[in-house]
Amino acid sequence: MERKEICCFTGHRPNRLPWGRDEWDPRCLAVKQQLEAAVQRAYDRGSRHFICGMAQGGDLYFAEAVLALRERCPDAALECARPCETQADRWPQEDRRRYQAILDQCNYETMVQHTYDRGCMMRRNRYMVDRSARIIALYDGVPKGGTANTLLYAIRKGLDVDIIDPIGETKP
Repeated sequence: MERKEICCFTGHRPNRLPWGRDEWDPRCLAVKQQLEAAVQRAYDRGSRHFICGMAQGGDLYFAEAVLALRERCPDAALECARPCETQADRWPQEDRRRYQAILDQCNYETMVQHTYDRGCMMRRNRYMVDRSARIIALYDGVPKGGTANTLLYAIRKGLDVDIIDPIGETKP
């Protein structure tokens, strides 16, 4: 797969999203629609391989949007880039089931490293950006945290950027 065909994602976990874990909140439903549109735009621009870091919140929304795209466009592939084997071990049961369901449907699974340490999430994020030509970000504009750092790294690497503000509009 050529880099120009790869799109990755970065986004906030539920604690940074205005609706938290309430995915029936109209703001969340609107963001999921914007995310599906962003995935479709990336596909229309040549992306066929989508890499997801599999964190709670935005990452799982993205993975599900790619799986929905794959139903319509069978040449779309989902890669789940896990930072470590224990990523979801302490999540609520419902989130672990969702995580496993996505893993069961993905085309590729990448384990960045076997055991957790303080840098495994950052290494996972760099793995995704270093292979991609595009990034979709669910980003609130606050210049701190993993999403902000990943987005800044992607911008420095020259990736095409599509930002979805969890309280506003998409900024392609």
